Amino acid sequence: MSHFYALDNDQQVSCLHELANTALHQWEGSFSELTLVKYRENAVFSARRDDGQRVALRVHRHNYHTEAALRSELQWMEALAAGGLQVPEVIPTRDRQQLVSVYSESIGEPRHIDMLAWLAGKTLGTSEHGVNADDSTPDVFHAAGALAARIHTHGERWEQPDEFVRHAWDEEGLIGHQPFWGRFWELDALTTDQRQLLLAARRRARIDLRRYGRNLSNFGMIHADLVPENLLLDKAKLRLIDFDDAGFGWHMFELATALFFCLDDPRYDQMQASLLAGYQSVRALTKQDLAMLTPFLTLRGMTYLGWVHTRAGSPTALELTDFLIERTCKLAGRYLDSALPET
Repeated sequence: MSHFYALDNDQQVSCLHELANTALHQWEGSFSELTLVKYRENAVFSARRDDGQRVALRVHRHNYHTEAALRSELQWMEALAAGGLQVPEVIPTRDRQQLVSVYSESIGEPRHIDMLAWLAGKTLGTSEHGVNADDSTPDVFHAAGALAARIHTHGERWEQPDEFVRHAWDEEGLIGHQPFWGRFWELDALTTDQRQLLLAARRRARIDLRRYGRNLSNFGMIHADLVPENLLLDKAKLRLIDFDDAGFGWHMFELATALFFCLDDPRYDQMQASLLAGYQSVRALTKQDLAMLTPFLTLRGMTYLGWVHTRAGSPTALELTDFLIERTCKLAGRYLDSALPET
């Protein structure tokens, strides 16, 4: 493993900033104001081109996604944009490449890097602190539901390219032997009782997911990260960023993701009702779809526990682990006490 991972957070950021600055030379124009915006899976930098264009430069985590998967993400974003959705424009290099690989001695491994046009707008909040207080919140969640439905409808009709590669938030990816974000039940911070509760919910979910099934009406390409910080409101327009988690999954898992960090908000019932109403203004949901919201909220929590387990020591894991355990265990208990309608 590269020596980079033994560095503290500030030292890692310094190395990534140096790499990003070097990579910018592969794009047309000169750039200034290179500033770190976010560092979780990827390091996302903001920069200003000499023509005034603000851009987002993404330095991808090593070996998290394959090159083919990263190119597929950009391909899907372009397809969504062509379908009229408000997503970031992909900016190619001088050589018309959407994705480049750059090596840095200070990091000791190559990193894939791409550039996107910066979307204007204000985020709805953060995963850590929830949704901002605003009287327009119900309208925003209605718009978010409609946006999710348009994405799912696009996926149902989209002719997927032969070489398209993305991960799956399916049974194996969520609760299989090796879930996509890690074996959440092995998280050291869990007590014995908490671990047994989560494993019981995992066993129940296997049955419910298989009974629910997969078809074009409930499963396909999803954004998979409709959290407050990835939804931008610019005047009356709602825009979507950060497609790094996008993959194949259940549509209701998408909606559960949008609600997970809002569960303790006093406006939650209104948020949920608005989200579902917005979705159903574009695309129908069955009784069975709606009944799967509680299971998918639980499964979403399990994925987050897998994330902090496999990224122990990161600032985000240190901040969120206790909160995620408490919330996911509460959801698991509620799920095990519930009964799904027969299909």
